Amino acid sequence: MGPRFAVESLAGTGKHGLTKLYDAKHTILNPQLLSLSATALSLLVLLLQASRSSRKSGAVAGFSARINYLESENTLKHLAKSHGGSIRLSFMLARFIGCLTLLVLSVTTTFLQKGSDSDGLSHLHEWEQWSLPMLFLYASFLSCVSLVSYRWSSTTTRHNVFLLLVIFAIYAYRDMWPLVTTTKTPQDIAEGPFLWAKLALVNFTAVFIPLFVPRQYVPVDPTKPMSKPNPEQTASIFSAMFYFFMDDIIWKASKVEHLSFTELPPLADSDRAGYLEEKGFPHLDPFSGAKRRHIFFRLLRVFRKEFVIQSILMVVQSLASFGAPIGINRILSYLEHGASSTIIRPWFWIGWLFLGPILYGASQQAFTYVVTKTMVNAQSMLTQLVFEHSLRIRMKAETSDNLQTDVDEGAADAKKPTSRVDNMIGKLNNLMTSDMSNMTTAVDFLIPLLGSPLQICFGILFLYNILGVSAFVGLFAMVVLSPVPRFIVKKLGAIQVEKMKLTDVRVQTVTEAVNVLRMVKMFAWESRMNERIQRSRRSELNMLWKRKLYTIAAIIMISTFAFYTVVMKQELSASKIFSSTPVFSLIRMEFYKVSSMMNKMVRGKISLDRLDDFLQNTELLDVYFFRRQHSDVPAHCLDVVGFKDSSFSWANEEDGTMTPSFRLRIQGELFFMKGCVNLITGPTGTGKTSMLMALLGEMHFIPSSSEAWFNLPRGGGVAYAAQESWVQNDTIRNNILFGSSFDEGRYNKVIYQCALKQDIDLFDAGDQTEVGERGLTLRYARVTLARAIYSSAEIILLDDILAALDAHTSKWIVEECLLGDLVRGRTLLLVTHNVALTRPIAHFVVDVGLDGVISTETSTPIDHLPSNVLQVTEDITSKSAPALEVIEDSKSKTDGKLIIPEEIVKGRVGWKAMKLFISALGGKYAALYFTIWITGIISADVANNFQTWYLGFWGSQYETGRPVQASYYLSIYFFIFIATLIMRTGTMIHYTVGTLRAAKIIHNILVGSILGSTLRWLDETPVARIITRCTQDMGSVDEPLGEAWSAVVELVVSAMVKLGGVVIFTPIFLLPGLAIAVVGYWTARIYLKAQLSVKREMSNAKAPIIAHFGATVAGLVSVRAYGVQLSFKEELLSRVDHYAWIARVSWNLNRWIGVRMAFLGALFTTSLAAYLVFTRSANAANTGFSLTVALEFCTMILWCVRLYNDFEVQSNSLERIQSYIEVEQEKPSTEAGKPPASWPASGDLRVEDLSARYSANSPEVLHGLSFHIRSGERVGVVGRTGSGKHADAFIASMHPHWGHVHYDGIATDKINLESLRSSITIIPQMPELLSGTLRKNLDPFDEHDDSVLNATLKYAGLFSLQDDANEAWITLDTKIASGGTNLSVGQRQIIALARAMVRESKLLILDEGRNIPVIDYKTDTLIQNALRSKLSSDVTVITIAHRLQTIMDADKIIVLDAGNLVEFDSPKALLRREDGVFKRLVDNSGDSATLRAIAFGNART
Repeated sequence: MGPRFAVESLAGTGKHGLTKLYDAKHTILNPQLLSLSATALSLLVLLLQASRSSRKSGAVAGFSARINYLESENTLKHLAKSHGGSIRLSFMLARFIGCLTLLVLSVTTTFLQKGSDSDGLSHLHEWEQWSLPMLFLYASFLSCVSLVSYRWSSTTTRHNVFLLLVIFAIYAYRDMWPLVTTTKTPQDIAEGPFLWAKLALVNFTAVFIPLFVPRQYVPVDPTKPMSKPNPEQTASIFSAMFYFFMDDIIWKASKVEHLSFTELPPLADSDRAGYLEEKGFPHLDPFSGAKRRHIFFRLLRVFRKEFVIQSILMVVQSLASFGAPIGINRILSYLEHGASSTIIRPWFWIGWLFLGPILYGASQQAFTYVVTKTMVNAQSMLTQLVFEHSLRIRMKAETSDNLQTDVDEGAADAKKPTSRVDNMIGKLNNLMTSDMSNMTTAVDFLIPLLGSPLQICFGILFLYNILGVSAFVGLFAMVVLSPVPRFIVKKLGAIQVEKMKLTDVRVQTVTEAVNVLRMVKMFAWESRMNERIQRSRRSELNMLWKRKLYTIAAIIMISTFAFYTVVMKQELSASKIFSSTPVFSLIRMEFYKVSSMMNKMVRGKISLDRLDDFLQNTELLDVYFFRRQHSDVPAHCLDVVGFKDSSFSWANEEDGTMTPSFRLRIQGELFFMKGCVNLITGPTGTGKTSMLMALLGEMHFIPSSSEAWFNLPRGGGVAYAAQESWVQNDTIRNNILFGSSFDEGRYNKVIYQCALKQDIDLFDAGDQTEVGERGLTLRYARVTLARAIYSSAEIILLDDILAALDAHTSKWIVEECLLGDLVRGRTLLLVTHNVALTRPIAHFVVDVGLDGVISTETSTPIDHLPSNVLQVTEDITSKSAPALEVIEDSKSKTDGKLIIPEEIVKGRVGWKAMKLFISALGGKYAALYFTIWITGIISADVANNFQTWYLGFWGSQYETGRPVQASYYLSIYFFIFIATLIMRTGTMIHYTVGTLRAAKIIHNILVGSILGSTLRWLDETPVARIITRCTQDMGSVDEPLGEAWSAVVELVVSAMVKLGGVVIFTPIFLLPGLAIAVVGYWTARIYLKAQLSVKREMSNAKAPIIAHFGATVAGLVSVRAYGVQLSFKEELLSRVDHYAWIARVSWNLNRWIGVRMAFLGALFTTSLAAYLVFTRSANAANTGFSLTVALEFCTMILWCVRLYNDFEVQSNSLERIQSYIEVEQEKPSTEAGKPPASWPASGDLRVEDLSARYSANSPEVLHGLSFHIRSGERVGVVGRTGSGKHADAFIASMHPHWGHVHYDGIATDKINLESLRSSITIIPQMPELLSGTLRKNLDPFDEHDDSVLNATLKYAGLFSLQDDANEAWITLDTKIASGGTNLSVGQRQIIALARAMVRESKLLILDEGRNIPVIDYKTDTLIQNALRSKLSSDVTVITIAHRLQTIMDADKIIVLDAGNLVEFDSPKALLRREDGVFKRLVDNSGDSATLRAIAFGNART
């Protein structure tokens, strides 16, 4: 036989040794010695604490003098409040009474025993006899002090609990343990009823009260306590262990359809982002004092306490996991050998089957609680860290070679050499979504590093005690297989790196497509853009497939049993088999856990590396390296705005990321005039905007001499209005205030001077109307201007603010705003092309030439310009300020909201979302797919059950007395094992194919739906939400959703098979099994109702963080210019707290269900064991099989509920994707809608009674328009801002609400939108470029050769900017960053025009709004000449003009007012109308003579 089981010696098999231990009177277990030692130790420590306290406070008196007795005015209510509430005070009072009662009972029994000497106390000294009463007296004193002294309450309570636990240990050893044995009696039985009373009181005071007394709330910051703490912070130990503090949420959720986040308990102050920043940033952020080392080690330093607690809990969990195997071994040994084999009563081991799993479940949930709390806190810290670091980075242009080239089917393309694949936008989005999730979910990395090895070691030791040295054969098998996991980890790491690169590419592609989706739809590129996204998606899925194929199988049990029976010639018994089988399952589970966590750990490691690379290698602004601010500026120039001998570039080093390489050079001194208007002018692309960026510190400073410096005094504040206006998704008022206090008088004056009053009045919600994410409620250039003017900043930087305004509105801004009292006395730097309008008001003019030469000129401005330069007269309809172009929103009539709040689905996950996944999983032959899958699962589970039963059958053969041929049974067992392994592996591969198919299909449907959505839906939906669907939600579909669904189905099938195994041998337990299942289902049902509500709120709480992050990065220059980084950080903290608030509740709900399922499982197993032991209805082998299978059944019930919760949670991503699949779609293409192949042959356009709107529920923007434009005509569209002329740009691209539009003789509402848009070229107001080469921007699908493209660039005027061969030469191979951020706005607009000309459409619509005005007049002349002479004679050109000069020689002019056509004729005819609107516009332009000369053919533009 093998070595004796270790527990037997401890439990009483070695009878003589145990008897000797019991009979010892003066060992360390002696009650008198223990009680005296504990009392002395507590008193000594207490005196030391009192001494330390007195030194700190400076007091000299003793301990008794320092007890803070309650003041006379402190009532019972105040007493209860000071101790944490009346319930806590009641427990403390009960403990005091219990200690006094124990003192009385102890004194009484001492006197009685002393008188009778029944226990032989005569040999003890007097002080020994009174040791226990003395301990109870001291405990009573401590209980009293804890009641009356708030200062010493917590200290004395801890000492009191320690003493009571010592007393409990004494009585447990002397009087409780003997009750478990069959040979011993309690040592204090002579006390009679007094003993039972003392035992009850000791258990009450030492165990019950500490477990159930509520904890006192201790704020992390005593100066800012919470008014209402989180119940988790005041819950008792028992409530915290079993999560009873969550009951209130569970019951609330069960009574309502959806539990709102407002019903959740408040976020604990220890979980708030502000506190976490104070705690973590000194160790995480180098700019807050952290060491520059890998982010992993910084996180270890921050969460060192949490990781130590996790380690301790893993040890407890590992030990507790052997409770059930020990219980099974002892029970089966009892059944095999009878009562003579042990002195421990069988009911103890039956109880051990209950307490072991309960302790295991409690420690496991406690471990997971610490892990999830750490995870949420780490996510809060890392989110803040990424945000904080993003505020420091230099937003230089990041270009990527692999974005503009097609992505091949495999991963090979990802390895192609690139100049630098940073993809900053995609990288930042990934860091905040996928990488953040990977990093935080890998926070339980101690499981494979410590927990699993510890569990395996304990398991091997346990098996050694049962099976001897054969257990080490299994260990040897593990050592032999150890290179396999290392190989897998290495391979997975490489695959994950490539997979994340491909994910970056896909995210970047999707993000870019969403940002330029208007352009994509206008050019009818939806299908081609979709194919581009799908190509990158296919490469990503290929990597995902490779990662899923790496698995490992455990063969430990076979090798161990083979060695034990064949080599060692030992017999297998039921007690050995079925106590070792759960341990083998544990070891196998640990291997499975390690292998399954490899993916998670590798993903976490790669994401941590990516974050570390972002933190350490991303280029930052100069101020964070050189601290080059006022320190290098001469003292007499500290208040000067200007430069001296300075050069600036967009990158710290020439690394290929900036193409072309631009450098701004300023030789000598350039000082702007203080308190005056300073103009910065020059041709397009010469660096006017760069001059402002250099002053703001956004560019890299390169000194040209030893005395070089630049300066922008920030003491009085800086305001900035960017060339590409940036607004937040907020109300008009909040965008203008931008964190400043509201001054009604100043605010109204700003509204008037910036020409906003009339526009705001058009909205029912007034200035509380939301500005859309892309500024689509109104044209927002003047909102950003108003923000700068409203601010109290002494220095104002304005970057081409007049570019987006028509002539009339520009005049108003110059006259009323720039010459107004709010600007007077402030230093104003204005970049502009409109020199004629602004030069008369300037004190100082800086002109930047194409050759980089800077010339300056001073002048004397005038307060009011002459009428021939600036003449603000009556508007078309009134004298009021010009209006912005308003895009009406149907919701603005009520609350001013444009962005639709994200809908939260209520109730269970809908069938429609489930059907989406299941149908995609099954593919075309869903029935066949699921039949094969379910059959494979059932077959593998039946084989696994049979494998367990066969072990018992093998062991039972030794009981017959006949010789057993072990090799025969072993070979059959091995065959069963191999068959099971093959079935499981085949089933897994079959299912994996389906999950990848589902990921591909759902992604295709989602992207297709987004690309096919209406323009109005795009206006109402923030980009962050769309990106979240394509990243975070699709990430759930890629892996977690499929894994959770597979686990749920497999566990349900396995649980049914396990229950069937129990019922075969114990039919009576069919009903208890079903009862456990019903109770488990009911518990899970009420839990899921709460969890689904919380998870949906949690999903919606994530998008605002990403949206705020994205908005901040988009407006980073403005945020830094205004110096409002702190307020943006505070907003982020608020949103992070909101997410953490909900996330903490969600994870605690998981713990609530976990402990209850563990309880139900333990109850079922214990009941079955009691029945089998006391009824003897089955032999040892079948009893062992039943108990083993019952344990697995209970474990599966627990995991089934947990994983079904995970599946429901992941299904929330399905719901969110489903909601975007069902968004309003544009009319799909049909066969009947295809026009003839030769259409259009001309640009003839006939409009009849046209009324149009942007969406079905939005108001009309055009009313009853009728006109006819012949092929080849050039037509201009004019009208005051807000007249509806921009809507004209979309006439041919949308189906009219009423009336007809005929293009080349065919009604547009009869033609497919894709065909219509592909035959028209629209140049929108905002230039939108894709990342890639210039060639790919002009010709994304390689339809033209380079000669055509170069000729088009020449016609558009780009080459005219490069005549002097400067260093920033732009060619077809020039890399364009996403959005064209490495080009000036003027260059972007020229490229957008050239791209339109390449298409050679018969109808060209040019919306001049924000394109032409920012181009200098020389380039504009070249463009206009190209439009007149370089286009085919049958091309119709419609120009929506903001400058009358560009359309005065047009064939026809359309004049609009409020969406109505008021005039339509040639310019000559319109100018002859005495009261004509067009004539009035020309007369009031200030340049009417030139305009008339152009119209009548006497001059050229």
